Amino acid sequence: MNRSAEIICVGTELLLGDILNGNAQYLAQQLASLGIAHHYQTVVGDNPTRLKRAVAIACERARLLIFTGGLGPTPDDLTLATLAEFFDTDLAERPEIVADLEAKFASRGRTLNKTSRRQAQLPKGADILPNPVGTAPGVIWEPRNGLSVLTFPGVPWEMKTMWETTAVPYLQNSGWAKGVIHSRMLKFWGMGETTLAKQVQPLLFAENPTVATYALGGEVKLRVSARAESIEAANALIDPVVDEIRQITGTACYGQDSETMAEVVGQLLLAQKQTVSVAESCTGGGIGQLLTAVAGSSGYFWGGIISYDNRVKQGLLGVEASVLAQQGAVSAEVAAAMATGVRDRTGTHWGISVTGIAGPGGGSVEKPIGLVYVGLSSRHFTRTEKFLFNQSLTREQIRQRTALSALNLLRIELLGKNN
Repeated sequence: MNRSAEIICVGTELLLGDILNGNAQYLAQQLASLGIAHHYQTVVGDNPTRLKRAVAIACERARLLIFTGGLGPTPDDLTLATLAEFFDTDLAERPEIVADLEAKFASRGRTLNKTSRRQAQLPKGADILPNPVGTAPGVIWEPRNGLSVLTFPGVPWEMKTMWETTAVPYLQNSGWAKGVIHSRMLKFWGMGETTLAKQVQPLLFAENPTVATYALGGEVKLRVSARAESIEAANALIDPVVDEIRQITGTACYGQDSETMAEVVGQLLLAQKQTVSVAESCTGGGIGQLLTAVAGSSGYFWGGIISYDNRVKQGLLGVEASVLAQQGAVSAEVAAAMATGVRDRTGTHWGISVTGIAGPGGGSVEKPIGLVYVGLSSRHFTRTEKFLFNQSLTREQIRQRTALSALNLLRIELLGKNN
């Protein structure tokens, strides 16, 4: 028997993009943590005909149907009525829900009205899935042999509370939750998805753990997922695969799971008792913002200079006017001088600089939009690196990738201990 689950999110606002579907993400993560297979998600508007069609399809490919949305008192809240009709069952008012609604309304100084009372109507034979923080209850229902249905409101806080307090124990006690599906996400910078996939290609065909690649915002990720009886057992399967990936990819893997580039750089600086300052042109303080978003960054980040105008580059960073005139503000020579200048003036171990053309204007044939130079200076050397980001990227995307690329250069140097 197919023991998989399907998530069905109901709401026209989801289809229109007015609301981000965070409920589906949360439920998917929760199903994985319970070891419940989950192969499909469906989003359908507030339309009974289309909802019935979605339910019919889901019944063919899953045995656990989880619904969010459409449980409120308004006319477009039709989930339970549509499900009752689909499974040829009537709705019936539940006195205990009416009493709960009356108490909740009374606590707010209000009287339960006819419209809100509609929330007490549930399909016959369904068990109540209580809503301790809202008014719309859900159901736990087995309308057919071997088929389970759970319904939740679309309000995220209510849905999560109901899931944790009632749904999880139900799934555990009814035999749905068997083991876990646990994942670890490895993060890479400076390497394309195709290149990474080629390097780890044999691992992509493994069955347990599975390995899959993702690319977003200039970053590439590898998800390593294992099915096992417990998180500890899953980690025992994942660890050797992660070790092999790190050995293959070297310094391209900068972190895992929730770690950010700035956090990793900060940890390295703290471990080596070193400090950094920044001189930023096209990023306008973006590197400093990433660094200071990390708690405790005052232990290694001393500050920076936003040097948009050449007079600031000269006056505060010591970039020579002749260099600016001959090479231009966007050049390797200026980036090197900026990095050295900010390090000298702040007294830090490291100086990072960026200068470039983020667009949408200001580019030329010689120096197109997306051209960026990053400078990195220590007491022993100063080096620069040229980046040419795709011109189709937005200004903010170029600035963000520049800031992360600059931090990545420092990370690699800290790992190599070439300072």
